[in-house]
Amino acid sequence: MSDQAAGGSPFHGRLRAAAGWLFWLGIALLVIGIAAIVFPIVSSLVATLFVGWILLLAGIVAVAGAFSIHGTGPFFGAMLLGLFSAVAGLFLLFNPLAGEVALTLLLGAIFLIQGATEAAFALEMRPQRGWIGVFLSGALSVAAAILIAVAWPGVSLVVLGILLGVNFISTGLAYLSVARLLKAG
Repeated sequence: MSDQAAGGSPFHGRLRAAAGWLFWLGIALLVIGIAAIVFPIVSSLVATLFVGWILLLAGIVAVAGAFSIHGTGPFFGAMLLGLFSAVAGLFLLFNPLAGEVALTLLLGAIFLIQGATEAAFALEMRPQRGWIGVFLSGALSVAAAILIAVAWPGVSLVVLGILLGVNFISTGLAYLSVARLLKAG
């Protein structure tokens, strides 16, 4: 019987088919979140260094790619973007403590976008069971974004790691809840 004949949408059918994947993703996010909370200073530093390496490598690739672009405008734009990314990466790698302050603000913006996305996903899931868990995860992400905005830049360096951990845990629990409900129903 098709999803629409059973009263569900194609989206709900795809969601049910992904229940196993959502379960293991939830477990992985839960474990990473717990580790981030147990070791907040380390997780803050790791996040900063990871972003630094990514920006540095992306900048190098962008600079190399700029030479394949013909014309002055696109070449200089690509070169400038590549150099900016590489310099930002180097800044984070050589000044991780200052980088953590900037990344904490960026994380707040990401949490705000993630929270809005999860809320929209939850509303799309409705009336599927488990949508409330996803909605609550989105609300926690928005609350974390507000916390960062209010406390920035005076937040301690551990806040980045703790907020990452809380975010991973809430998202992991939401995915576990959805996977469990999808398998049961």
